[in-house]
Amino acid sequence: MSNEKVISDIEIAQKAALLPVGAIAAKLGLSEDDIEFYGKYKAKISFEKMKEVESQPEGKLILVTSINPTPAGEGKSTVTIGLGDALQQLGKKTMIALREPSLGPTMGMKGGAAGGGYSQVVPMEEINLHFTGDIHAITTANNALSALLDNHIHQGNELQVDQRRILWKRAVDLNDRALRQIVVGLGGPGQGVPREDGFDITVASEIMAVLCLAADLQDLKKRLSRMVIAYNIHKQPITVKDLGVEGALTLLLKDALKPNLVQSIEHTPAFVHGGPFANIAHGCNSVIATKTALKLADYVVTEAGFGADLGAEKFLDIKSRAAGLSPSAVVIVATIRALKMHGGVAKDELQKENVSALEKGLENLKKHTETIGHFNLPFVVAINRFSSDKDSEITLLKEWCQKHSISVSLTEVWGKGGKGGLDLGEKVLEAIQNNSGTFSFLYDEDLPLDEKIRTIVQKVYGGRHVEFSVKASQQLKQFNDIGWSHLPVCMAKTQYSLSDDPVKLGRPCDFTIHVREMKPKLGAGFIVVLTGEVMTMPGLPKKPAAYQMDVSEEGKAIGLF
Repeated sequence: MSNEKVISDIEIAQKAALLPVGAIAAKLGLSEDDIEFYGKYKAKISFEKMKEVESQPEGKLILVTSINPTPAGEGKSTVTIGLGDALQQLGKKTMIALREPSLGPTMGMKGGAAGGGYSQVVPMEEINLHFTGDIHAITTANNALSALLDNHIHQGNELQVDQRRILWKRAVDLNDRALRQIVVGLGGPGQGVPREDGFDITVASEIMAVLCLAADLQDLKKRLSRMVIAYNIHKQPITVKDLGVEGALTLLLKDALKPNLVQSIEHTPAFVHGGPFANIAHGCNSVIATKTALKLADYVVTEAGFGADLGAEKFLDIKSRAAGLSPSAVVIVATIRALKMHGGVAKDELQKENVSALEKGLENLKKHTETIGHFNLPFVVAINRFSSDKDSEITLLKEWCQKHSISVSLTEVWGKGGKGGLDLGEKVLEAIQNNSGTFSFLYDEDLPLDEKIRTIVQKVYGGRHVEFSVKASQQLKQFNDIGWSHLPVCMAKTQYSLSDDPVKLGRPCDFTIHVREMKPKLGAGFIVVLTGEVMTMPGLPKKPAAYQMDVSEEGKAIGLF
């Protein structure tokens, strides 16, 4: 990569020559009657077409994950898109399947989720902002349920809802710490019944998880009906079905359930659909998009949020289990910069060569390779190259991989697009071809909840013990008595560390994971296990990314990465 002035992601995206979305659909064998247009470059796939392709054979599924993320950046979405473009250049019928960005991180500090450089999905600015309105529909459905529940209490409370034990929160797709804990119903008898409430960010709403795990419209309705929203005065769970509003919620979500078709800069077809957070939900794009892509293409490249300890584990143990998916290979993205941070280097010192820190940071990568090995899946390490990387550091990382018999590829998709991922594409195809193993889950669903949690902590995080709070211990017994112990667990943990302490980088050892609370997500089909200080409503940084955003006189976005 050259040292010339770096052009921004949005400038690259705005200069890209896009094909009409009908032409992208045609590459998949779809006619214009099979899609529903959202402007010139976006479309949704019709329910009729998705039903029609169900009998077609499935392609190969490639999962892209990474080491634990750092402020230095890993570029997982960029590598996912670049690999899809590379496979297309290698003559393979390929689709990319990504999550939709949330406005919270987009306007906060994390950034969008459309890739970067010459490996982006486009139209980038629309994808990163309001897109086709899916997240707004989820927000509306979430808040409609809150309004209907509060109205039920106001109108006599036939279900005997215990106002102290309401689980359901309102939602907004922004980082707004002021809304974490609020009081509603103030102002007298005509304004409702006063109670404590709060907001989650929309991508943490169970409705987002439900939409992303639903197989079809009827399954969506069934999952919505199972959601636990409160307990009654007898401490028995109350569901959406008890309230009788699953039909209305499904109606609000019917269009949002259809996958969104867009393209990469190199015109590789891409589904961008659904976006649950990976540190407080399961962190994968929708089942319906992934399965439809597998029917339309020979190779599907998808990603899971954050590192392999969060997104990949949940993709494999939750999404794959629910949807009957069997990935063919995994790509683990690593950068020299992030590995040096895991080795103890400060962000402002990353430009300097530091082989010893890199060696120390490699322990983080090693743990993630071991994690993927527990699932019996072949993998390739993708070194996402930055211009500041030194040849000595790249050589060390390659030699380390060779020493451990790990397939590795130096990847330059940010600057070169698919061409910079051809070697990665070839090595992934080779890994798929040579794979003789059988994908297996980390744990059996019949294990008790506490044993599932310990299995993840010990095999995926590398921890030694799990400590349950008094509340969590009581919940273990309660959930077992109710009959929920068969469900998978969805760990809510910091993304920055293998432990539940975000400052413990690298590969910490002999640590204890502290479980403070568990939340039933029966619609999604898992139990959320809250550890550390993970919040379901993030806050904004001192200088949010929104400060850099504007719009030109011609209506073009400015400062959007």
